[in-house]
Amino acid sequence: MQMQMTEENLRGLFRRMIGDEKHVWAASSTLDATWVLYDRVLNVSPDNIDDPDRDRFYLSKGHGPMAYYAVLCAKGFFEPEMLDGWLQLGSPLGLHPDRVLVPGVEISSGSLGHGLPLGIGTALGLRAQGRQARVVVLMGDGEFDEGSNHEAMAVAGRFGLDRLTVIVIDNQSASLGWPGGIAKRFETEGWRASTVDGTDHEELYQALTQEPDGRPQAVVAKVPPKGGTAV
Repeated sequence: MQMQMTEENLRGLFRRMIGDEKHVWAASSTLDATWVLYDRVLNVSPDNIDDPDRDRFYLSKGHGPMAYYAVLCAKGFFEPEMLDGWLQLGSPLGLHPDRVLVPGVEISSGSLGHGLPLGIGTALGLRAQGRQARVVVLMGDGEFDEGSNHEAMAVAGRFGLDRLTVIVIDNQSASLGWPGGIAKRFETEGWRASTVDGTDHEELYQALTQEPDGRPQAVVAKVPPKGGTAV
């Protein structure tokens, strides 16, 4: 059952999961964007998870999935008690999300550089079927150290996949960077791109609900660099 949710309640669900201090910042930096998607943007719920016309969310930034689990729980995909078994033997909630074990999870992820290529394949398949479902991929800025993402960006731009959206959580963890910033990198490949405050729910919502214009969309969500207060 979907619960009445406040920001504090959502963060309370997040805090029920302990034991992965290494990735807690990677996870908490995605909480705002993931919540806005599931609460206000995506057409996906426990009631339509098997509907081929549902929207798809792919967590490419699969390490530290606690925020994802908290949001799925808040939206009724599973009961809160499941969070208490996080990382315990026999729990379906692992360090990387598993699409076979966790209700609501669309792809198993964790190895960086896979989410965007998978999202492109899904968007192409939905287009071939004549469906209007959206595909949203959430990535971290550090994933752009992986060459597969640059190849995928070029492909999506050339095919004009305007039902594909990428959210890049930019906490300044990339090793190399690129001239002009992340949004400029997408624009060079034919994407529509914008940069927003990744903790401002209204900015995120406005960026994620723009009308399609024939181009894939990238939303760069700036969050404080690692070392701040994590949830």
